[in-house]
Amino acid sequence: MAKRIAIVEDEAAIRDNYSAAFRREGYVVDGYDARQPALEAFESRLPDLVVIDINLKDDVEGGFELCRELRARTADLPIIFLTARDSEFDAVSGLRLGADDYLTKDISLPHLMARVAALFRRLDAMQNPQGDEGRITRGELSIDTERMTVHWRDQAVGLTLTEFWLVHALARYPGHVKNRQQLMDAAQAVLDDNTITSHIKRIRRKFHAIDADFDAIETVYGMGYRWLTD
Repeated sequence: MAKRIAIVEDEAAIRDNYSAAFRREGYVVDGYDARQPALEAFESRLPDLVVIDINLKDDVEGGFELCRELRARTADLPIIFLTARDSEFDAVSGLRLGADDYLTKDISLPHLMARVAALFRRLDAMQNPQGDEGRITRGELSIDTERMTVHWRDQAVGLTLTEFWLVHALARYPGHVKNRQQLMDAAQAVLDDNTITSHIKRIRRKFHAIDADFDAIETVYGMGYRWLTD
């Protein structure tokens, strides 16, 4: 069954351009020009992925608010910001709200299609784990890829799709340093250094909310990150 993508973009010409590009790749596409119509449609059916602009008509931060509301409903819906706003502050803000990726509108269509395809590959890989990779236990950590859940000390950690896959990549080989390129390869994603750093910080905050002494993700300066076990 074809994946369904929702595009929330207030400029009709831009929305139509991206919609046509996704349809050429075989996706089903729904377009919305503002936050409220998108939310109303999502009440009855969530798409498989959402592409959101930040400025939505007179709602200057509408995309951020939409992301926040969607994350309150579901942790694993892939969300991509696609916006003209290219400041690092906006990018970090979007990732902190739980977006899986933050792209600017100067990205080429082939590159955009590759980022979307990578998100879907990760989702499919987690829903169809191979062999004994469906469950991973590392001390207080337990990962269930079939249910896409992570628990720390028996408490659920609400991770986004990208965060889930980064934790999985680190915990799969505890003690091994994973550089940023290896994390991207493991996650089948194309993420820049700042994006990965933001994701790691957000992951740590979520574990710290459960356990203030959490220190299982170690930064190896100049090299990358690794998962520590007792």
